[in-house]
Amino acid sequence: MTASTPFLHRRLYGIKVFEYLLVVGMYMFVAYCYNVAIWVNELYSDPQPPISELWNLREIMDASGLEYSIKLILSSIIWWVIFRKFKHITLKNRLLLHIIGLPLFVVLGMIIYYPLSEAIGFGHLRGYAQVWDIFISGLFYLFQFGIFHAYQYYHDNQRNLVLKAELSKAAIKSELAALKAQVNPHFLYNVFNTINASLPPEQEKTRELIAKLSDMFRYQLKASTSEFVPLSEELDFVMKYLDLEKARFEDRLRVIIDVPEALKETPVPPMILQPLVENSVKHGISKLIDGGEVMIRVRQEGQKIAFEVSDTGAGVVDKSTLFNAGVGLNNTKLRLEKQYGAVMKLSDNKPQGLKIQFAI
Repeated sequence: MTASTPFLHRRLYGIKVFEYLLVVGMYMFVAYCYNVAIWVNELYSDPQPPISELWNLREIMDASGLEYSIKLILSSIIWWVIFRKFKHITLKNRLLLHIIGLPLFVVLGMIIYYPLSEAIGFGHLRGYAQVWDIFISGLFYLFQFGIFHAYQYYHDNQRNLVLKAELSKAAIKSELAALKAQVNPHFLYNVFNTINASLPPEQEKTRELIAKLSDMFRYQLKASTSEFVPLSEELDFVMKYLDLEKARFEDRLRVIIDVPEALKETPVPPMILQPLVENSVKHGISKLIDGGEVMIRVRQEGQKIAFEVSDTGAGVVDKSTLFNAGVGLNNTKLRLEKQYGAVMKLSDNKPQGLKIQFAI
């Protein structure tokens, strides 16, 4: 979020300012309506209060301000549990959590409000009339969380529409890139062979680098037509890329591959790791005189395969800018979100550098 972002759209703990204001405004409105309902009830009782009391702000706050402040605190806790703590579970299961949340909201509200109101000197319903506190509180709970769920659905739908549009653009670019890459590939292979043949025997290292470049190009062509490849092939491709980079960085670039042998035949999407490794080299290692270390770690976590690419490079303060720095990292993020519903997590590595994680 930049300084140019309008104040109402700035985020505090992941929530926009105007969203806070809408919730507080809703509570003030409902509290006022509750107070009006009490006044109307008193209007037809004997004796009748003067009509001027309806607009007495102090009376409004005394009658319902404390009660709805307690409700706001309880609602915030329940909202955090359902929409943040358990946001990863299905909507059906999150809705089931309201079976616990609703009675807690109603009962705790009464347990907290009644003693406080008596201690301060405010009134509250008594005896059989307390059933109205149960009914109104329960109805209000369903009303507000119905709004919260509807708003989240709207927000997620808008985000998915934007994501779909971005993926469509990325798909068109990828298709065009694939078509360009497949134009007479044998021509490039022949060029590589011609260059290799023209090099003198003492340039064996250069021959090896050209051979690895040729292998990388061949793998990219395969990736454009294959949905999955064995993890071992993806790692081999990444290592060829890193070997080419090590020819430039020499001892400044150190590589660690931490992958169990049992996972190396696991099918994975092609070209899923190389953009992340390239990011570590380009934005992390290359900026340091002493270079650094790139680590690739793969683990089995339940039914998913967890990937981690970390480096000990310069690190990134504003990590959102990485997705605007190039096509590779952003396209990988979009692929993970659309195809696997996976989230790419960027965090600081210890003691320094960047860590990228996802699971599919």
